[in-house]
Amino acid sequence: MKTILLVVGKTVEKHYITAIDDYLNRTKHYLSFEMEVIPELKNTKSLSEEQQKEKEADLILKALQPGDVLVLLDEHGKEFRSIEFAQYMRNKMITVNKRLVFLIGGPYGFSPRIYAAAQEKISLSKMTFSHQMIRLIFVEQVYRAMTILNGGPYHHE
Repeated sequence: MKTILLVVGKTVEKHYITAIDDYLNRTKHYLSFEMEVIPELKNTKSLSEEQQKEKEADLILKALQPGDVLVLLDEHGKEFRSIEFAQYMRNKMITVNKRLVFLIGGPYGFSPRIYAAAQEKISLSKMTFSHQMIRLIFVEQVYRAMTILNGGPYHHE
């Protein structure tokens, strides 16, 4: 199984880029894992929030492949403790044949078409974080899950 973190817009803060790359590289020891970036929309001042979400949906749907399992990182999704997320990932590693795609949307969230295309929603917190920060938090949690599953010393109860 290949795991993808699909994000709308590139990460711009250097300290986030460095940390995200570090966790992506650490995780590759355990799992095929990469981040794919959908370019940010240009000239959005004349577009409503709904129009922006629909244009992003076009790009997101184009990035998906047949057989992908799409999981939205969404404030209304299921919350996990880290150990529970590790078990979730173990289950996905057994049941997903092709790609497990986690999606962080744009600033206004997802279009109804993206909600319809998704198999699941996960929330990382009841709090709101910047889209840049949530990328780092998520890749760290994937790394943590892999170390839990493989008995590494990273996670402590």
